[in-house]
Amino acid sequence: MLPRPDLDQPGLIGAPLAVVGGQVCTDLTELSSDLGSLDGGGFWSVVVPHRGPPICARFATVRPASPWRGTRWIGPASDAWVSTMDAAAFGRGVEQIRSEIASGGVYQVNLTRRVRAPLDVSRPGRDVAALGAALAEGNPAPYSAVIRIPEAGLAVASASPERYLRRVGSTVWSSPIKGTAATADGFLAKDRAENLMIVDLVRNDLGRVAQWGSVEVPQLMATEEHPGLVHLVSTVRATLRPGVGWAELIGATFPPGSVTGAPKIAACRVIDDIEVDARGPYCGAIGWVDADRGIGELNVGIRTFWLSDDHLWFGTGGGITIDSTPEGEWAETELKAARLLSVASGHVEPSRHGGVRSASGAGR
Repeated sequence: MLPRPDLDQPGLIGAPLAVVGGQVCTDLTELSSDLGSLDGGGFWSVVVPHRGPPICARFATVRPASPWRGTRWIGPASDAWVSTMDAAAFGRGVEQIRSEIASGGVYQVNLTRRVRAPLDVSRPGRDVAALGAALAEGNPAPYSAVIRIPEAGLAVASASPERYLRRVGSTVWSSPIKGTAATADGFLAKDRAENLMIVDLVRNDLGRVAQWGSVEVPQLMATEEHPGLVHLVSTVRATLRPGVGWAELIGATFPPGSVTGAPKIAACRVIDDIEVDARGPYCGAIGWVDADRGIGELNVGIRTFWLSDDHLWFGTGGGITIDSTPEGEWAETELKAARLLSVASGHVEPSRHGGVRSASGAGR
């Protein structure tokens, strides 16, 4: 559910706004790149790009979100999207990663690409909040977010299905997604191997700031249904050591393991070598922190759009293992992008999916 903001200007212009965790935030009072601010006080929206300083925005007014009643989103034509990597270049990246794996340097690497389309944000219907409303109708997601901070040059709409971190007091959860298929019977051995590798990575990351013996895996490789596809999702839980704040927690676990690979440092070096353009907010973290209550939740910034350089951008990718093929991995990026790009181009009816379902039918 998205509110109608008190403004008439589109795109990057207008009053700062965040729609996160079912709340609409207005009346910006503070901007900070210091994650330590999140342990002070107030309600914050948070964007941590894959590279670069965080954007933490404190808002004075926070209220439940209400349905969007502004101008409907008018996006780029469906044939206007251009990929930063074509299938051949992406395939070469897959083979390079397979060679790195064969030589023992890495076990898995997340390879991604960006697609972009020109967008004149001065025209009506180009407000990123309207895009967020369209995504809420056409591709509902459990960790959706819309954040527009003109002062920081930020306009992002995320329909992420993946939890990076949820914190309640000293307890923290992370729920990495690894494994994507069109239907639940389409998962491969590769998908399960990927998921297990990233669960081990997340356990190790959280172990850097957790109390000894507190890291556990209450859910391993559950099947979740999302609009147009299904995922394998695991959950890792831990109890943080005394004195660990948001800066230390994010410092120990960022970037999220599901969008880097294993081992993380080596995988990031391979990513930097292959990917020709910056990921931006894609594959970062987006969400909120209520510092007064000591709680917060950040998504993994996948299924995410952002406005930059007179274009609308979107990222898509997947984990590469020794069993990957260029054709299969390219097809997975297409599957992940197809519905979202259709929504952004105005060609998807409201979803009848009704949210996110696990194998047992329970929402998450």
